[in-house]
Amino acid sequence: MAKVLLERKDVDEKFTWDLTAIFKTEEEFDQTVKEAQKLTGEVEEKFKGKLNTAEAINECLNRLRKVYQLTTLTGSYSYLAVAVDQTNVENQERRMKLSNISSDIESRLSFVESEIIEANEDVIKEAMEQSMENAGYLKEIMRKKEHALHPEVEKALSALSSTLNSPYQIYNRTKLADMDFGTFTVDGKEYPLSFGLFEDEWEYEHDTKIRRAAFEAFSKKLREYQHTIAGAYQTQVQKEKTMATLRGFDSVIDSLLFPQEVTRDLYNRQIDLIMENLAPHMRKFAKLLQKIHGIEEMTFADLKLNVDPDFEPEISVEESKEYIEGALSVLGDDYLEAIKRAYDERWIDFVQNKGKSTGAFCSSPYGAHPFILISWTERMREVFVLAHELGHAGHFYLAQQNQNIFDTRPSTYFVEAPSTMNEMLMANYLMKTMDNPRMKRWVLSSMISRTYYHNFVTHLLEAHYQREVYKIIDAGGSVQAATLNKLKKETLEKFWGDTVKINEGAEFTWMRQPHYYMGLYPYTYSAGLTIATEVSKRVLNEGKTALDDWKEVLKAGGTKTPVELAQMAGVDITTDKPLLNTIEHIGNIIDEIISLTEEIENR
Repeated sequence: MAKVLLERKDVDEKFTWDLTAIFKTEEEFDQTVKEAQKLTGEVEEKFKGKLNTAEAINECLNRLRKVYQLTTLTGSYSYLAVAVDQTNVENQERRMKLSNISSDIESRLSFVESEIIEANEDVIKEAMEQSMENAGYLKEIMRKKEHALHPEVEKALSALSSTLNSPYQIYNRTKLADMDFGTFTVDGKEYPLSFGLFEDEWEYEHDTKIRRAAFEAFSKKLREYQHTIAGAYQTQVQKEKTMATLRGFDSVIDSLLFPQEVTRDLYNRQIDLIMENLAPHMRKFAKLLQKIHGIEEMTFADLKLNVDPDFEPEISVEESKEYIEGALSVLGDDYLEAIKRAYDERWIDFVQNKGKSTGAFCSSPYGAHPFILISWTERMREVFVLAHELGHAGHFYLAQQNQNIFDTRPSTYFVEAPSTMNEMLMANYLMKTMDNPRMKRWVLSSMISRTYYHNFVTHLLEAHYQREVYKIIDAGGSVQAATLNKLKKETLEKFWGDTVKINEGAEFTWMRQPHYYMGLYPYTYSAGLTIATEVSKRVLNEGKTALDDWKEVLKAGGTKTPVELAQMAGVDITTDKPLLNTIEHIGNIIDEIISLTEEIENR
């Protein structure tokens, strides 16, 4: 039964994260903001117009690293405070005030990149030879050279960064602060509804009448805001097209792939192979759900059903420790130490409260420890979600210990591999430690309905839809709510075929995800999971050798391209093979679930 959400002030503090690990007081936060502004002024005064020698470049970048560390801490602190309570005016004001200051800092420091880009190539190479710490940053600048604009234009764009990011803020404010879903009624009984309650509870409700009524009420509210959110999204994609054109890219897609350091081939392969080859397996899974639940007609609102809804074990936050530590201890003592600290030092925000961001994420500010947001529902599936987010945390914890701030973040293409790898390790651990066929089926079906569905279906279908949007934008068109609804519905129908009825309301699914404001992010989930699936198979077969390779990949941070990082882990992503292997693996899991179902039913 879904519960009414508490105000943030009324929740149990021990299940919230402790942001004093970043700043103990508001004064300390304010002081750090001032220090970042002061350092920015010093960098500007000392180096502007003078970045024409290797020595000056390196001295400047050494100071720039310090500014980045300070702004990362202040930015994370203000963002994380808002993330757990979008209704808190004080947090919103701090965030907006800092956003303006950050835009000013960005604008004033934009000369650094612009001047280095214009410097003689031999000078840049000399600077790279003189400083290993700055070499990665300088290498990336050399790569950007052909797409750089005049220094004054770059400065103006930096100054406008807060405004240019406003579509995402408008989307979030609309979704989390303005949309009031109220309640819905089934057979005279009233049930509470919100974004979080729908996505965490009602989508999984095994009573068909209640689940479909929740979907209908949820979709009805989304419909009321479709034009507002479409307006924000149109502004976002038009901005991206303008920026792509200014920087000399023929396509928005090429422009957005450029920072990811991957080719259009890698991007298209991920979408096309999955749309084509995974669909038959997932349709088979949908039919199994239909049979188990005795549903006459399978609809989009039924796809999140559990294979065994009466079985999912309940689990408290405290009890989750045993599973998390048991599954992830294979990654070594340093990794395990970070996980223990995450629980003991309140790195994780577990509670559900009004105004809290939906879903789950991990933020890893350099110079502090990672922070994880999750909404704990006392269900075993949260163990997979937490393992996933701890994958991000462990990755950046190790990368930050081994790399400087310039070199910690890998390409977005790779960023979901460590997180989904942890889900694989959790599944392997549970399969080894459980004898019960129902538990085994639950684990395998969780892998399909949560891990693979989330990354290979939900996000992949977003990616397919997003590519269609960018095709329209590249051709000089625009997108309104009606167009977006149509594109989303066509994508869903193409994947699910005749097996699943794409019922009214499904077309609004594009309104539910924040990823469209983050560039070409959705497809990277399946890319990361492809790498993770292949590496987890290596771990099962080769044990310590594969794990040692993986730890080195995590420590490498952003010092290598996605192709190079995957190669370090023993996976060649320049071919179809890893993706086809992963799709085959998904098919095998579904077959095993069907076989276990027959075994359980025939007992």
